[in-house]
Order: sequence, then C-alpha cells, then structure tokens
Amino acid sequence: MATKTIDASLMQKMFLAGAKNLEANKEWINDLNVFPVPDGDTGTNMTMTILSAAREVSTIANPNMASLSKAISSGSLRGARGNSGVILSQLLRGFTREVKSTTEINVETIALACQRATETAYKAVMKPKEGTILTVAKGISDKAATLAAETDDVEEFIAKLIDEAEFVLSKTPDMLPVLKEAGVVDSGGQGLVVVLKGCYDALIGKVTDFTITETDNKPESEGKAGVGAAIENVEIKFGYCTEFIVNLEREFTEKDEKEFKKFLESIGDSIVCVSLDDIVKIHVHTNHPGLAFEEGLKYGSLTKMKIDNMREEHNEKLVTQAEKQAAAASDAMNKVNEAKASNEPKKDFGFITIAPGEGIGQIFRDLGCDEVIEGGQTMNPSTEDILNAADKINAEVIYVLPNNGNIILASNQAASIIEDKKMIVIPTKTVPQGISSLINFEATRSEEENTEAMTEGLSLVKSGQLTYAVRDTSIDGKEIKKDNFIGLGDKGLSSVGTDMHTTLVELVDDLMFDDAELVTVYYGSDVTEEAANEAVEAIKNKFADKEVELQYGGQPVYYYIVSVE
Repeated sequence: MATKTIDASLMQKMFLAGAKNLEANKEWINDLNVFPVPDGDTGTNMTMTILSAAREVSTIANPNMASLSKAISSGSLRGARGNSGVILSQLLRGFTREVKSTTEINVETIALACQRATETAYKAVMKPKEGTILTVAKGISDKAATLAAETDDVEEFIAKLIDEAEFVLSKTPDMLPVLKEAGVVDSGGQGLVVVLKGCYDALIGKVTDFTITETDNKPESEGKAGVGAAIENVEIKFGYCTEFIVNLEREFTEKDEKEFKKFLESIGDSIVCVSLDDIVKIHVHTNHPGLAFEEGLKYGSLTKMKIDNMREEHNEKLVTQAEKQAAAASDAMNKVNEAKASNEPKKDFGFITIAPGEGIGQIFRDLGCDEVIEGGQTMNPSTEDILNAADKINAEVIYVLPNNGNIILASNQAASIIEDKKMIVIPTKTVPQGISSLINFEATRSEEENTEAMTEGLSLVKSGQLTYAVRDTSIDGKEIKKDNFIGLGDKGLSSVGTDMHTTLVELVDDLMFDDAELVTVYYGSDVTEEAANEAVEAIKNKFADKEVELQYGGQPVYYYIVSVE
C-alpha cells in the first residue's frame, strides 16, 4: 500500500534516523578529504551539526510540525560546524520553513521544501561552487519538482530522489578537477546522501532504533536502589552523588580526561568521566560537590547539575551544605559565562579569535584578543561557540578572526544571529592572516576604518603549513606517497618530500616574494624545540638576507605553520 503522507511522528523518526546514519558513517566521509592530510573533518562537522538538532528533536514527546521544525532549525543553526555543517544547517532551515505550518507533508510539500532548502543554502554561501553539497542539493530539488507531478507515493518519491542524489554525486569529480585527481566524490554531498538514506530507512521501517546516545552512564554497582537511595547499616565514606555535564569550550584531550579522572579520584569514588562529542558527562561520589563543579568549569560551562545526599540520617545538615556548594559553583559558572561583560565597562571594540594551539592562543591574547576559542582545522568551533564567546565581551562591536577557511561560514552565521551587539567577521583563512589583521587594528580609528585596515592586512602575509600524507594520491601533478611530508600554501600544494626540513624549506621558498623581510615559524605539539631550532637554521641558510623568528604554536596535526611578510 502506497504511503501518501508523513505526519510529525514519522518525520521525527526519519530525522533521527538520518542523524544516526550520518554519525555511523562520519569516518568514511572524513576519508573523502581531497588533500591526503590527517585532518579530514567533513563527516565530523556534519555529524556534530545534525546531532545538535537531533538532541533537541529527541526530547519532544508529542511532536507537531511546528515544534519539530523549530528544534531542527535552531539546533542545527547554533550547532553548525565547518562549511559543510553550516550548509547542512541552512538546508535544514530552508526545508523546515516550508513544512512548519503543515500537519502532514506529501510529495508536493517535500518538493517545495527541497526547493526552499536549496535556495536558502545557496544564499548562505558568498561564492557557491558547483561540484559540492550544493550541487547535490540542487539535483535533489530539481528532480523533486519533476517527480511531484508523476507520483503521490512518498516512498517511491524519496527513493528516486536518493537515486538522483547519488547520480549527481557521482558527477562531482567532473565538475571539480581536484576531486577527480584525488579520486574522490565531494564529501559534503556524500554526507547529504547518507542523511537521506537514513531518513528513507525509517520511512520503510528498516530502522526502529531512534535513540540519540546521551546516557547517564551510571555505574552498575549502584544497583536497584538507585542513586541517592538510603543505604542502611553501611558506612558511607562519600556522601554526595554528584552529576553534571560540561559543555566543552575547548578541546578535551585524552590527557585532559586522565587528569580530570585523577582529580575526581582525589575527592571521591564511583567515578565516570565520559566524553561525547562536545560534552563531558561526570558522575562522582564525593563529600565536596563544589570542588567537582569547579574542576569542570576549567573546561567549559556546566549544565544538568545534580546532587543527591546518600546519608539519610544526616539529610538536613548535608543537603544544606550541598546547596551552599552548588550555589558557590553556580556563581563561579556565571562568572565564567559572563566574564568581562559583567565586570568591565563597555568598550568600543572586542575581539574573538580561533587558535589551533595554546602557544598561538597566547600570542593572540598578548595582541589584545578578549576571547580565544581553541580550535582549527581538526576541531572547528560551532556557531554557538562563537556566540557564547561574544556573550563574555562587553563591547559595541566585536571582530571575529576565524583563521581558517572552514570556520568563516560559522562565524558569518553567528554574526547574523547575534542581537545585542554588532559582529564583524574578518575572513582570515590562516593564523598568520589573523595575526596580521589584528596588528593592523588601531583603537583610535572608526569601525569602518578598522574593518578596511584589518581586511587589507590579509594581503600583507603569505601562509603555509607542513603536515604528512595519510594516503597515496596526486595533486597538481605532484605524486604523493603515504607518510610523505606535505607543504600547503595559500593556493594549495607547495611541496612534497621525505625529509621534513627540506620540505619545509621548499614550502618557504614557494611562499617567498621580492619585498619579504620576515619569516615566522610556529612549531606544533609534535615537534621538539630542538628540532624546531634546526628547522629555523635550515631556513636561515637558504634565506640569509631574511629575518627568521621561531614561536611555539602548540598546534596539532601540522608540524609547522609559517608566515612570510
């Protein structure tokens, strides 16, 4: 029997199934990166974007199209990461705008929604490029317009849309030569197809599990009595069952996780510390819940803070103490969230920057940045991360320096959402561009003058990065073997080699220009200071007439970031 309509309950299941299918395939999508470097993150960015919406969608008990549309649109918009994530959020935004006022959707509604989704996504990109996720979306919407007049069976309709999406995706290498040379299809387009396939599987009943992973992770040893139940005739060493979630505001590494667990062990037992995407869930039995909260605040803001007293006979006394500690922790959290905005007088200008390493972050702070978001090529911050940083700055105008081409769209999206301040995004694509732009700021200038000067600063510096190849391929006519060192410049591949320092010098040589005076080298977390000094000496030997400086960057993945100015 043909399916003619989709109601809100079924749409909820389809969306959740699409999100789960994307999550299950994110690493495969990451591997479709054109450049064979260890930072493919399209799948991760799209997954974190859609899961931000899925978590909200999964909490709606009795959905209607309006409530679903709001959750999908707002959740994906604020959670968008990377260019692919932002475009996905705009596709979802356009689609839900069309369906939010309906009670059920049919093939005609879907066709109109696909058209609106495509139009919304194209408008969000300043220079749309064919051969990308946008092309796949357009292929879907064009096919939907034709099919709507041919069938009213939703199952048949969506199945044919997926077939068309896969056909268009297969043609993306013909539209972008760089895809053909790398032997891959567009990763963002592939991600969109994966989402549609998940939705279709829910429609035909192939998928029945729609839970979004976000468990409480309570230890089994707590038994049937549950957290906080009275325990008779047992001496309880640690009286408070303490739980909370940390909304991460910086990278949470394996080292951070070990240190966090070590601290929790010093104040309690029954410890669970689990990192899930951009949150960390904590459970600990302790006599000092406030200390646990304060430790969590080092990594981000806290939510779902919960304290249960496990000593019923001392309930009144201990609960009072816990409430005081929770209140103290809450005050501390508010100070973190409000930061300078509540403690400093309002100023004309403020600055947010994204830095891939602690050393680079400190350089930006020294140059006057108010908020440094840890992130970069392998960990793109979300639109909401940028908005949260803006909330901490008490300024009329806030400049954002993304320092990565994959973060500019999320920054622009934040600028379009913010209400109480003006946000200006300077489209810095590299760390050296960000530093050059910030140096060009002058407090005595007007907003317009500074925007112009900071934007002009982008052309005053050339940037490069050195990393390694994760697979064999060919780019720009250069053969690349797995584990080769790769130098990437502003315009693409600059150098390839088997010796790190030789490849680095070739990268600098490619960046060099006649009037260049200074070469700055930022060494990463995987490079020793001794090795970095050797690299600088190699550059000095090649360019004896140039000044060469060495700075600690601390960035992952890229051994060196280089600027020539």
